Amino acid sequence: MWDNRGAHDRGNEGNYRMSAIRTNDDERPTFPARAVVTGGMPYGNKSLHFGHIGGVFVPADFTARFLRDRIGPENVIFVSGTDCYGSPIMEGYRKKAEEEGYKGSIEDYVQENHDKQKEALDAYGISLDLFAGSGLAPARDFHAALSEQVIRRLYERDALTKRSTLQFYDVKAGQFLNGRQVVGRCPVRGCKSEKAYADECDLGHQFDPEELIAPVSQLTGTTPELRPVDNWYFDLPAYESQLEDLMDEWDVDSQVRPIVTKTVRESLVPPVIYVQNKFRPAFDEIAGKLPAHVLHEPEGNQSSFSIEFSCWQDRDSARELLRAAKIRFRAGKCLLPFRITGNISWGVPAPDLDGSAARSGQDLTVWCWPESLWAPISFVQTVLALDEQQSAEGSTPRFGTHDWRMWWCADDAQVFQFIGQDNIYFYCVAQPAIWDALDCNLFQDTPVANYHILFMNKKASSSGKIKPPMAEELLTHYTPDQLRCHWLSLALDQKAVSFAPKAYDTSVSHKDKKTGEEVLVCDDPRVADPALKESAFLTNIFNRLARSCLYGAANVCEGHLPAKLAHAAEHEAAKEATLSFERAAHDFNAHEALAIAESYTREANKRWDAASKAAKGNDGAYEQALADAFCALRTTTLLMHPATPAACEEICRHLGFEPRFFFSWEQAFDDPAALAAKLGESCKAHKIVPLPPRYDFFEKSPARATRAQ
Repeated sequence: MWDNRGAHDRGNEGNYRMSAIRTNDDERPTFPARAVVTGGMPYGNKSLHFGHIGGVFVPADFTARFLRDRIGPENVIFVSGTDCYGSPIMEGYRKKAEEEGYKGSIEDYVQENHDKQKEALDAYGISLDLFAGSGLAPARDFHAALSEQVIRRLYERDALTKRSTLQFYDVKAGQFLNGRQVVGRCPVRGCKSEKAYADECDLGHQFDPEELIAPVSQLTGTTPELRPVDNWYFDLPAYESQLEDLMDEWDVDSQVRPIVTKTVRESLVPPVIYVQNKFRPAFDEIAGKLPAHVLHEPEGNQSSFSIEFSCWQDRDSARELLRAAKIRFRAGKCLLPFRITGNISWGVPAPDLDGSAARSGQDLTVWCWPESLWAPISFVQTVLALDEQQSAEGSTPRFGTHDWRMWWCADDAQVFQFIGQDNIYFYCVAQPAIWDALDCNLFQDTPVANYHILFMNKKASSSGKIKPPMAEELLTHYTPDQLRCHWLSLALDQKAVSFAPKAYDTSVSHKDKKTGEEVLVCDDPRVADPALKESAFLTNIFNRLARSCLYGAANVCEGHLPAKLAHAAEHEAAKEATLSFERAAHDFNAHEALAIAESYTREANKRWDAASKAAKGNDGAYEQALADAFCALRTTTLLMHPATPAACEEICRHLGFEPRFFFSWEQAFDDPAALAAKLGESCKAHKIVPLPPRYDFFEKSPARATRAQ
């Protein structure tokens, strides 16, 4: 499993590498021979809300579709799946059974949620090659086998240590509590989260259970005790220097966003404890008993001083002394041992590494976060195994190679991991270190991290006070194309942005002058809908260009392509837009890519307007204007394909081309006439498919939208 077959020997380069894609402003970017695109894994205890779709899956789908066009669909695998295991699922299942009388098993519960998630993804046209489940067939056995192999290899390479740590125990309920059955306040300095669990808060900060402030058992409402349990931990602090080197590489990588390196470096600091100034006398009394440390006095109006240690072990020893002296404190971020196993029953079985489980009869499971890091590998293994099986049964193989190492270890491959900012610690701190420790030529993924997508300017969560609209519910008000383009245009790579659909805006717009009653924004016809800002381009500009070309060719060209050649200036404009779009898509700047496509199409539409009006009554001049417009339509359709795939593929069909050929970037600079020539057809021989009267490729409302994505 962990041999180096198919992988380049990187020698002293380690498992980190600079992106295989590099470009100067005046050069075209180069792309890997094979690419894996992954989307974040939603928990198996819920349906998908708009944040899952708009913040992660639509951007990932845009890239997957673009790469299929750019390097060939046989060279791209797009995977994600339901995160089936862990305490969130156990707690969701417990509540559903106790509060709603649910009679199914936990497996039934996860399967039902997985199916709902898949339906939502399909409704938005998310083109996953596999949406699997870590605990569901067909990926379950691949995932369990890979989990055991990873953990055993880490153990064999002395990267794991068994530690006795404290876990919350509910005395009243008579049981240990899983992570989500305890809620308190986050202890990490500067974090204001009031929704922290046993060892992490809802903003992604990691800490030890004993640090949680004001813990409360979700089972009984009592304050739980802390009791010792044994688990395996990965020595994450040992890889600090490697992570520093990786951040230096990512700083100059145009594909890695600044939020990634900024967030990672917040943990690449010495362990620090912050103590309020009012406890200074008590601290001074015990300072001599603390491990070696450096005291940093408060600066300016700071309300606390800090104590810096050389290692996390010294920091933890100091915490015990501070607690004993009843000195309140908060810890800063730093690298800590990363838990690999857990004590809950619903999880991937962990291998018995030292025989302790056999002796005690207490089996451990894999903590859900570590196994979610290598889940995309097991999902790719599943995809390739299924494709190989279908090929053996006579089907044409979909992918160029069925060796998963050629996708995850080969020097000419690349993995693009789409995540939310909350998950940076796991995928950009823990994962690179684990990959390095495995020493099996797994190269580090390229993380594509987005900021939060807010709802009405506030962070929304299905488990929080502000409930976000569910993904499928939104489709009663908007079409998938409208929402896909709106979300892609939000520039979540730069900052957190609010999604404020008018249909859900219940704020007051004004008071009616006649009745004096308040009129809500959602009911005010005078208020524009922010979610439809991009839709105007689709329904007016792009749709009009497509209709003009197809209706014009039917009327003037007898249903075939214009026989005249497009002007050289039109070709040059198309080429410039295509190259600019390619550079933006390469750097995952979907908002910039769409802006390029829109600007180009608007200008092309203006040229068409002027030329078609000037050619009135002159069929030859009108056909020349059509030739220029067809050139523009081909380019716009190619560029917009990753964002609005169904409509673009329908335009392609009406233009009379097979999609695989039409959307391939091997002929990205060819207009329809050149494409027809490559098929051995003249323009007059290449027929277009007639367009029904008053036809729209982009609908203005869901009620009229009939085409599935």
